[in-house]
Amino acid sequence: MLSIIYPYRERDLERIRFSLNSLFKQTNKDFLVYFVDYGSPIDHARQVKDLLEDYTFVKYFYCFTEYQPWNKSKALNSVVKLLDTDYFFVADIDMIFHPCFIKITKKLSETREVWYFKVGFLSETESIKEKEFSEYKVKFESNKEATGLTLCPTKQAQTINGFDEIYHFWGSEDTDFHVRLVNAGYKLNYYDKGLVMLHKWHKTYRNKEVNHLTLSLQVKGIVQFNQLHLKQAVDNKVTKVNNSNWGEVISEIDFKELQSKSQIQVINNLSTEVNYFVFQQLANLKSGVHHFQFKKNKNTAQLKKQLKQVLKFKQQSQKIYSLKEINDLVLLHIVNFYHYYSYTYQIEDNLKSINLSIKVN
Repeated sequence: MLSIIYPYRERDLERIRFSLNSLFKQTNKDFLVYFVDYGSPIDHARQVKDLLEDYTFVKYFYCFTEYQPWNKSKALNSVVKLLDTDYFFVADIDMIFHPCFIKITKKLSETREVWYFKVGFLSETESIKEKEFSEYKVKFESNKEATGLTLCPTKQAQTINGFDEIYHFWGSEDTDFHVRLVNAGYKLNYYDKGLVMLHKWHKTYRNKEVNHLTLSLQVKGIVQFNQLHLKQAVDNKVTKVNNSNWGEVISEIDFKELQSKSQIQVINNLSTEVNYFVFQQLANLKSGVHHFQFKKNKNTAQLKKQLKQVLKFKQQSQKIYSLKEINDLVLLHIVNFYHYYSYTYQIEDNLKSINLSIKVN
């Protein structure tokens, strides 16, 4: 049996229906879908779960990561680590599958090698139509550079600890996975004998990125950061990544504990306070749950004066961080060094403060 893994978060329900309907029409039914909802808001998650009840070949899993940034690698690893089928396929909620897709992948799996596929991309107007696979008009086709949809022997993926969980938000985790499989001595193949998948249009992460703080979690320059991390994997011939906790996500118990905030430490937007927290205090937290709030002080001049009096240093210019700068510094530090911890990271609706809760074992 082929396992198909969908990593997902709060996308429109029609995309789910289009994609799963194309699987429902498969000529070969020997597959099972693992649908990993990586932190959709609870109300939306209920709608997803209700929709999926119409598809008997789907298993739904909810991750309590609503207040963590998107991490496709961890969503996939939560299934890959425990998977016992010989092969799995990394799907995408935007994909529409050819009726013979499962039949073709079954044949390819006999090689015991890794495969990825050429994809046909649809225009925005064509993407809203539901019709037979052969009737869609393809706007353009992908090439070997597009690595997101992979058919892989499970044991090979488990040998290299799955996908690298350093990659957050968007970009490079799929290529990194391929690079490390090849570095480990496994063969990688590109299937381009015909189109077996179509990709519905959507706005990309890069087009959503802005230079100011938003309710939607972002880190400026994260795409370029991920590309540099990929370069390290290539240059250093990396194979195995992550630690022994790979594939583990925050539990419901920890999530609820982190939401019960008490004894919140307020950190003002002076650079000295923020830098001390990031580079010293965070690394030396004692066991337990800790809550922090970053906020802009209304009276910056008075704050500087108080800080001078307390620390007894000579008057000097103090940099004032914007909340966007604080967000980019703190969140980038969290996703690189603390993503294995149970934590929540929330930007207040009024965009005037940022809340971080973290559990240290």
